[in-house]
Amino acid sequence: MNIAFVNSTHKWGGVKSWVVSFAEQLKLRGNNVYIWGRQPAFVEKCRDKAGHGEKTWFGPDFNPVAIAKFIYEFKIKKIDAVIINVGKDLTTAGVAAKILGVPLIQRIGLPEDIPYTKKVDFLHNWIKPHFLCPCEYIRDGFVDSLPYIKKEDTEVILNGKIYSEHELTVNRPLTFICTSQLNKGKGHEDVLNALARLRFDFRCIILGTGNIEKELHALCNSLGLSEKIEWVGFTKDVSGYLRRADVFVLPSYFEGLPNTLLEAMAEGLLPISRDVGGICEVWPDYFNEFLLPFESGPAEFEAAFEKVLDMADEQILTAKELARNNCKEHFFLPGKVEELEKWLLHDVIRNKNKS
Repeated sequence: MNIAFVNSTHKWGGVKSWVVSFAEQLKLRGNNVYIWGRQPAFVEKCRDKAGHGEKTWFGPDFNPVAIAKFIYEFKIKKIDAVIINVGKDLTTAGVAAKILGVPLIQRIGLPEDIPYTKKVDFLHNWIKPHFLCPCEYIRDGFVDSLPYIKKEDTEVILNGKIYSEHELTVNRPLTFICTSQLNKGKGHEDVLNALARLRFDFRCIILGTGNIEKELHALCNSLGLSEKIEWVGFTKDVSGYLRRADVFVLPSYFEGLPNTLLEAMAEGLLPISRDVGGICEVWPDYFNEFLLPFESGPAEFEAAFEKVLDMADEQILTAKELARNNCKEHFFLPGKVEELEKWLLHDVIRNKNKS
């Protein structure tokens, strides 16, 4: 297949990470992959991982120059399917695909990723794209948010990760890690307040930046946690830090299907999370006691942390191996890419050729 990915967003996000990983695997499976984007870092990463990445100017909605460029590119590269994000992707590459009769897939990252407007209503009913969602929770929310979308217009394929094969070990003192952005609603305050009440020794690594970073540092100092917590900030080596930890903590109040959780389990970390979004769809039964109710606060996180800190090394190692096995069995990247490939070939492109 000749597959095109188009992403017009300015910032790096989960959809871009998904494009890079799936495009790389599609290329390894013998497909030709072409990627156009606006963010230089994204384009460079695509070029490095998937063999093609081209910086593109999109301009305003329905920009005739951008549409003409995509018509030209899709035609000469004999594109079989176009996969886009949201926003200007639809009004440029989406229009070009419609004109050429090339199947269009719009990937949905969150339940209400596309606000309802008459323009979007018109475009979706004219172009008739397929919709790809990373979990049932996002698919159900997306269908509910747009009255004209039917469930049969959508497909669910979980995000995928490559599980690590490094030897799993246990740190003493046990090490927790958070890798979410330091923004309101991510729940870091609950984690800090819970950690401050623990009776066991521990370490904690916190990655990321965000708009409440200063407030969290101040809270950390006021709780007397400065010697226990390592603030990393932005890093490209997330996996390296995950391998230094034992327990992954996800206290967010809202998520879709978080890449951070999948990455952590793929690296063999015992997960503790608030039950939000589509998390329960990839959560192993073995860890049900660590999937905390949505309304949980510092006391519930403290209790979960205490349970883990009270476990013997053998129990921790078993739990870490079970987390990594969950990736192998349920969201191993090559298997998810194969699902996407089969869906494109048998349901999207074949149906287009029949019509």
